[in-house]
Amino acid sequence: MPSVTLRAHFNGTHVILDESYSLEPNTKLLVTVLSEDENAERKDWLQFSSEGLENAYGDDEPEYTYTDLIEENPSYERR
Repeated sequence: MPSVTLRAHFNGTHVILDESYSLEPNTKLLVTVLSEDENAERKDWLQFSSEGLENAYGDDEPEYTYTDLIEENPSYERR
């Protein structure tokens, strides 16, 4: 059986799958307990990335256009 990630929750007594999935008896499982705010780490990474971009590009950054190119990349496919 291939590995698969399934969403579930604990109802106070049992772990309940949030979606239907067929499991054979004695199937081995790994259970990861998520923080109450499972998106907290994602939000932190997005904030970190945003700050990095703000530091890399200032308010006075010029807008470059296609006409500013010195040499065109022949492998680039324009859409």
